Parts: sequence; structure tokens; C-alpha cells
Amino acid sequence: MRLSHLSLTNFRNFRQLDLDVPSGVTVISGRNAQGKTSLLEAIYLLAIARSFRAESEHQVVGWTASSEDGTALVSGTFDHEGVETKINIAYRLSSSARPDSLSEIEGARPSPTLRKQISVSRVRRSASELVGVVNAVLFSADDIQLVYGAPSLRRRYLDILISQVSQPYLKTLQRYQKVLLQRNRLLKMIHERKAGEDELAFWDEQLIAEGTWITERRHETMSSLADYCREEHIHLSGGSEPLVLDYQPSVPAGPINGEDSGLKLAFEKALDASRTREKQRGSTEVGPHRDNLKLWVGGVDMGTYASRGQARTLALALRLGEAAFLSTARGHGPIVLLDDVLSELDALRRERVLSRAAEYPQTLITTSDMESLQAFPLSGATYMRVEDGEVSPQ
Repeated sequence: MRLSHLSLTNFRNFRQLDLDVPSGVTVISGRNAQGKTSLLEAIYLLAIARSFRAESEHQVVGWTASSEDGTALVSGTFDHEGVETKINIAYRLSSSARPDSLSEIEGARPSPTLRKQISVSRVRRSASELVGVVNAVLFSADDIQLVYGAPSLRRRYLDILISQVSQPYLKTLQRYQKVLLQRNRLLKMIHERKAGEDELAFWDEQLIAEGTWITERRHETMSSLADYCREEHIHLSGGSEPLVLDYQPSVPAGPINGEDSGLKLAFEKALDASRTREKQRGSTEVGPHRDNLKLWVGGVDMGTYASRGQARTLALALRLGEAAFLSTARGHGPIVLLDDVLSELDALRRERVLSRAAEYPQTLITTSDMESLQAFPLSGATYMRVEDGEVSPQ
């Protein structure tokens, strides 16, 4: 599946954009803060239903629209084997009916509320129903935090990957998060002596059921994802010591094998063992939300000891492994998005990343340094330039 046309209205600094997007490699250049990353953000938004870099979805709405009641629209037309799919994500801002107390005191306008509406080929869809319609992999300069950052970032990497090939996984993950929220509220009430410990039984059962399924799917994914990432790391590093991806669930249960794994029993025992600590802290201490994904090279923990160059290579290997996994799982390559990640690479790694990315049916690369690309001819590539929210051929 490839993106053939992208339309933006009041998205970030794009007032209005209608852009035909070719197959193959497209290089998008421009100075910083002109809209290069916003273009890739919009495309990735159409794949995973939310922005990869906005803390609040209010931030994606352009300033003109956000300063008054208005709308923003991200629309993409995708083609797969002659079948066209159009995805729209619309944001509508409206002033709250009641101004908050600070607004009343200062005489300011009330904070606007944001409504989001998704449609696929003119049919209303939820965010969870959108994920997986289009597959995309985004390479970002911030990916280095997949190595150095908190376990939650690596869990998110894994969850987005699995969700793009399994809608049941995403729905189960959403149910698990709701159960976790309710259970944590109850633990706080127990700590405050506003509820009895016997009320935990129902939420324990739900947590174990959903959490066991999630952990098993993660184990299944890791069995093949680890191989892809190891191969990509060898390709990028020139055959140095192999990368080992070590999935570390907070509930260890030995080899995972469906119903025979003993994972449910291990989950029950782990909850019992942590009961006193959970009541004291008012939070659930074990489950998929506490899992980790460790990266090892030559027996060394890369999260602690990797140099910046090693970490950049590892992050790229994770993303290229993600792309290879999606290609196999879905039977066609994802849209590959590289957001200004080449400037920190040496010439050899730059060439290896570009050669691999160019193998996919559609790849978009942003850069503020065209010199970093000029040494590597990209056969049939299209070149564009972004300036102040406007895109033109180059």
C-alpha cells in the first residue's frame, strides 16, 4: 500500500496543502521549522491514529484555527493493488460552554475542546479500527531513546508494531489499561480504608486474563522480530557482535506455550506476593505495563554502556527490523518515513540505511542537509523542498 495523495488543512504550519506523492524514494529538504517533520507526522498519524510527537492533540491544530473555533483535517488517499482507500482525520475546536474559573477572573476566552473524527472510505471508524489499515514505520532522531530511555518507550515500540498486524491485540491492550486504572483506584481506596481487600478479586481475574494474553502475543512477536533486528544490526554495523533482544516480562513463567505456559498461575502468585506493597503504594506492581525489552551486544547492556554512535545504529536496526517484520506479516512493505536521521551517521552507515530503505515501495526522507545525501545516488528519486508550510518541486 502506498500513499498517492496527501491533503492538509490547518495542520501545524500548513494552512492548505494538496500534494501528490510518488512511489519510490522522495527526498524532502528544507531549513528547520519549515514543516518537514510535520509532513511525516501527518502520514504516520494516518497509520496509528495519533501524533507521534504531540503531548496533546490540540498541538496539531494550526495556530489560526486554534485561536478561534475552527477545524483541521488530515486526509490521505492510499492505493493497494488498484484498490483506493481514503482516510480522513478531522479535528474540530469549539469553545467550552462554561469558562473555567481562571478565564472568568481574567476575562479570557474559555479553553477550547477538541473533537476528533476518523473515517475510512467515508465510513466512521474508531482509532483502534484505523490502526492496521495502513502500515508505516517512522525513523526519528528521538529513536535513540529506544536504547537509552525508559522501558515504557520500548514497550510502546513493541505495542505499536503488534497493533499494526493484530487488531485484537490493540483492543486487548485497551481493555487491560482500563482494568489497570480501575484496580489502581481500588488499591488507593484500600490504602485509605475506604474499600475492602476482598473487592480486588474481580479486578485480579480481569488483569490476569488480559495481561496473560498480551504477554503471550509479545513473546510470539519477539521470536521473529529479534531475528530481523539482529540481521539489520549486522547489515548496519558490518558484521560486528550480534544484537540480542531480551524481552523481560515482569511475570516470569518459563517457556511460553499457549495454555500450557503456566503464565496465569505465575501471574496469580506474583500478585499475591506483591499484595502488601501494592496496597502501600496504591498501584499495580506486576503485569505487561511493567515489562522491559533489553538490548545486548557482546553480553553488554546497551541501555547503560552504548556510545551515542552505537545507540543510533541500534535504534535504526530496531526500525528496519520493524519494517521487515511488517512486510512478512502483511505480505507487502510498509511506508517508510525517515525524519532527519542521516546527519548523525557516518558515510558507510548512511549508505547502508539508504540502500535498505530504498528497497521498500515508498520511502520519504526529510533532511536539512542535502550534502549528506548528494554522495549517494538514489535512482529515480523525487526531490521536494518545504518552506514556511509550502511544498515545491526541487
